[in-house]
Amino acid sequence: MRAGVLTISDKASKGERVDTSGAAIAELLATIDASIDRSDVVPDEAPQISDTLRSWADSDELDLIITTGGTGLSPRDVTPEATAEIIERPAPGLGELMRSEGMKHTPMAALSRGVAGVRGRCLIVNLPGSEKGVRESLTAVIDILPHAVEILRGRVGDHTSTPRA
Repeated sequence: MRAGVLTISDKASKGERVDTSGAAIAELLATIDASIDRSDVVPDEAPQISDTLRSWADSDELDLIITTGGTGLSPRDVTPEATAEIIERPAPGLGELMRSEGMKHTPMAALSRGVAGVRGRCLIVNLPGSEKGVRESLTAVIDILPHAVEILRGRVGDHTSTPRA
């Protein structure tokens, strides 16, 4: 699986903060044999976020893009809007699962507005900006990401259900 990691942070983009969240994403994705083929840090500016996501997804080089940062309630948190602007089909279950699992650790997880969706054959998933939030959120969905990518790449066909006993 080929992945991209996009960190959205005004401070990290200026070198005023070390990006530990992006490194945590890379560490966790390695557990499912994903290679990080693209990574970047951009400020909390919707045009830069959407331009980067669009470019990466449209290149057809990536199966998965994970973003970190900009999913909260602050006026500068625009990642969900920038993502929603460029995705073609939303995948709301991923955000719902991440928030549900996150609320087992802190009620503040309910404030995360991260979205997920598909552009072309690329899955895009927004994660919170804190390393703790990244680890909790990505752990909640990491086991289903390979299957999602297989579906998008046309490698999984019929989804017959197993009969219940």
